[in-house]
Amino acid sequence: MDAWPWLTAALLLLLLLVQLSRAARFYAKLCLYCALCFTVSIVAAAVCLLRHGGRTVENMSIISWFVRSFKYIYGLRFEVKGREKLEVDHPCVIISNHQSILDMMGLMEILPQRCVQIAKRELLFMGPVGLIMYLGGVIFINRQRSRTAMTVMADVGERMVSENLKVWIYPEGTRNNNGDLLPFKKGAFYLAIQAQVPVIPVVYSNFSSYYDPRTRLFTSGTIKVEVLDAIPTSGLTVADVPKLMDSCHQAMRSAFVHMSKAPQENGATAGPGARPAQ
Repeated sequence: MDAWPWLTAALLLLLLLVQLSRAARFYAKLCLYCALCFTVSIVAAAVCLLRHGGRTVENMSIISWFVRSFKYIYGLRFEVKGREKLEVDHPCVIISNHQSILDMMGLMEILPQRCVQIAKRELLFMGPVGLIMYLGGVIFINRQRSRTAMTVMADVGERMVSENLKVWIYPEGTRNNNGDLLPFKKGAFYLAIQAQVPVIPVVYSNFSSYYDPRTRLFTSGTIKVEVLDAIPTSGLTVADVPKLMDSCHQAMRSAFVHMSKAPQENGATAGPGARPAQ
């Protein structure tokens, strides 16, 4: 029996569901996002290997170029304020809030030169995605073993100074879409003080007016990004970690609340408790 009529009917039914159901649109876009990540990782890995031959931070510029194309597919725009603050020629620790899978697009949109990320070790085993992260110089830590993670972070501190690296960390430690910032973990601040390098906070506005898994919303919109002033750590010691962490949290939370209350492109307000656009 010819299968084409059944495949055509199934495709038409899927297209109809996507048009009529917001949940169907959400999952279709989410599946497309995962497929894009998988496919682009394979292609980018090949380019990185041909260009640089293996694992190096220089591959991040190639990966960034590929990922930045995602925004055109999803109708997302970025409004960036203070980008020049990331364009420094010295090591630093960059911290940002962590909301969803879209964070990768936001990170790659403003990724400075010679910048690597800290990521959980489990991501290394995600097939082509883990491979491209490895080739880009991403530093993997085992969060289940605190002693191992501390050893890795100590090595990172030495590397970032000797190799002139910027290190990007999500200090909340996990994705958070509750409309506010979670308390920060101390690792990023220990690292900055240990290496005596500045901390540069980066804040992304609330995504909930165009991406919200709870309401199955995934539409176009504008992501506002603000790079805050660098916070020096020269002369600070481990005893100053709580104060440094609190000052960064307060500055980022203030910017997050201010940015997220601003009217969005689709007419909704992305602040806590706001109803997302239909």
